[in-house]
Amino acid sequence: MTTAMTSPTIILIAGHWLGAWAWDEVLEHLKTDQPRAIAMTLPGLDAQDPERATKTLDAQAEAILGVIAEHGNQPAVLVAHSGANAPVSLVIDRHPELVHRVVWVDSGPVATGSVFAPDLPAELEELPLPPFEVLGQQASLEGLSAEVLEQFRARAVPEPGPVLRQPVELTNEARRKVRTTLVCCSIPSAQVLELAQTGHPMFTEVANLEHLDAIDLPTGHWPMWSSPRDLAQVIQSEASRTN
Repeated sequence: MTTAMTSPTIILIAGHWLGAWAWDEVLEHLKTDQPRAIAMTLPGLDAQDPERATKTLDAQAEAILGVIAEHGNQPAVLVAHSGANAPVSLVIDRHPELVHRVVWVDSGPVATGSVFAPDLPAELEELPLPPFEVLGQQASLEGLSAEVLEQFRARAVPEPGPVLRQPVELTNEARRKVRTTLVCCSIPSAQVLELAQTGHPMFTEVANLEHLDAIDLPTGHWPMWSSPRDLAQVIQSEASRTN
C-alpha cells in the first residue's frame, strides 16, 4: 500500500487567473488519503505582489521547481490545469527526473515555440478575466453555478502579459518519457487522441508521449469546481500508480 512516507508529493497548479485557492475543494477530498498534496500560486497570480505583472514563464517554472525542492527534490506528481501547461512543460523539459507523473486537467503539454497570445499588444501589461459570455466561447463553463462564477470573478487575478507572450522553448527529448495522464473534461479523450494523431497544433505533443493514459471526466473546463470529488479521486489514483 502506498503511504504518506513513500507516496510522491502532489503539486496542484491552476491555469490562468487562478491561484492555489482554486483547488480548495479538491484538497479537502485529497487530504483524506494524501497528506502530501499541496496547491501553489504561480508567480504573477499573487494579488499581493506589486510586481506580479512583470512575471514570466521562466519565473513560474522556477517557482514550481522551488516547491519540489522544498519537498526534498523527490519526483513529484504535477497536476496542471489549463494554462498551467506552459510552465509545467518547461519544468518537464528542464528536469524530467523530478516529475514522477504529470496529470493534465483539461490541458496537455505544449510544443516548442508555442505562444499563448502572440497577438497580445506589447503595451498591455496584463489580461483581466474576460466577461463570462466571452470566456464561455473559449472554454466550457458547464457545471459552474452562479455562486461559483461570482467567486471566480471576485478572486481572479489578471494574467501577466509576459506570460502570455513568451514562447515556450523545449529542447529535451526526455520530457516525452515522463508518465502522463490526460484528464479530459470538455473534450472527450477519443477526440483528443484523434486530434493528436491527425496533427492538430493544440495536441501535437500528445502524439509524441511514450507513456500516456487518458481518462474521461465529462464536465466543463474547471472540474475543480464542477466535480471536485471525482477529480480528487482521479488525481489520487493516478498519483499512486507506479507504471
